Amino acid sequence: MGAKKSSGNTNMTALIGAAFLMATSAIGPGFLTQTATFTGEYGAIFALAIVCTILLDITTQLNIWSIIGVSGMRGQDIANKVIPGMGYFIAFLVSLGGLVFNIGNVGGAATGFNIVFGLPLKAGTIIGGAIGILIFLSKDAKTGMDKLTKYLGSLMILTVLYVVIRSNPPVGEAVTSIARVDQFPNLVFPIITLLGGSCGGYITFSGAHRLLDAGFSGVEDLPHVRRSVLMGVGVSGTMRILLFLAVLGVVTAMPEVVGSDGWVTSPPAAAFQAGAGVIGYKIFGIVILFAAITSIIGAAYTSVSFLKTLHPFIMENEKWFVIGFIAVSTVVMTFLGQPATLLVLAGSVNGLILPITLFIILLASRRKDIVGENYRHPLILIVLGVCVVLLTGYSGIKALPQILTIFG
Repeated sequence: MGAKKSSGNTNMTALIGAAFLMATSAIGPGFLTQTATFTGEYGAIFALAIVCTILLDITTQLNIWSIIGVSGMRGQDIANKVIPGMGYFIAFLVSLGGLVFNIGNVGGAATGFNIVFGLPLKAGTIIGGAIGILIFLSKDAKTGMDKLTKYLGSLMILTVLYVVIRSNPPVGEAVTSIARVDQFPNLVFPIITLLGGSCGGYITFSGAHRLLDAGFSGVEDLPHVRRSVLMGVGVSGTMRILLFLAVLGVVTAMPEVVGSDGWVTSPPAAAFQAGAGVIGYKIFGIVILFAAITSIIGAAYTSVSFLKTLHPFIMENEKWFVIGFIAVSTVVMTFLGQPATLLVLAGSVNGLILPITLFIILLASRRKDIVGENYRHPLILIVLGVCVVLLTGYSGIKALPQILTIFG
């Protein structure tokens, strides 16, 4: 674990970097597709689902980041202390899910390069992977990672904001829809799906582990850790809201877009093109390119962070394991194309990881040998965390039959 520097600017850079690493890890190709698809299906009422998802996301992340921060231990080490051997199991699940999702992220980068520059998909795949590798080959890789995720995350928000302005969504209708709580039962499935995409698998641990590497740990640093959580959820939540509004404006004015050939291929691409013409389509290419590159970095860094405390060799060669992680993802995508079955499997596994990891964290919050004698985890976070565990656990159990069919 790195020593924290005394400079206030350095500390703030680390806090912002961790927030953007988590946020941009969440904002991947799947994030864009899910949000556009559900907006087309549910319309303005989907605003309620987004608000609920953001609140549940805050609950989940505050629980996990707080316990990791106050204990100074990574997720897998906490799990091993709560239930011996559980940390190895979680590390395997997170790393497997991260690897397979990273294959999809590299594919997203290829799509972005194709749309923006007209590059063939294989060339775009190789370039996307190479960018991720170059970041970690640099002398100060983690600082470079912080800066890149911050800049690309900010640019994504600005470009989507342009499409929102062009599509002229019914903002008033969306805002009033938030109060229609009677529609909540109809929105449970999209809420759980969005929650898994916002903080499932490796995503929620990305920023927390980054802060440990920057030297943030202990009760005295907890306010900084929680501020970073709120910044990160604020970034991903803002992106989700803007993307929803951009697509809502299009499907409200041109409902025929939903279900069209372009929509079936890529809902967000079809919406951006319909809302802002060729410029909108190019903007989608830029957004998916930036989303994919930041997710490549986040998935690789966090997956290896789950493995590095399990063996000294991985700890000593962390950078090369991250580079190898990206290289394998790139090679698989280049030669095998989109691994549809593996992506379905990873999505299902991702849904199972969240309730398991959050349940472990909630158990750890009551262990003095983990959080210390003087720390008391807020009761409201525990209660809300249990609600998230039950909600996502039920969803995960329902997904088990699908997982079993994948294995034939």
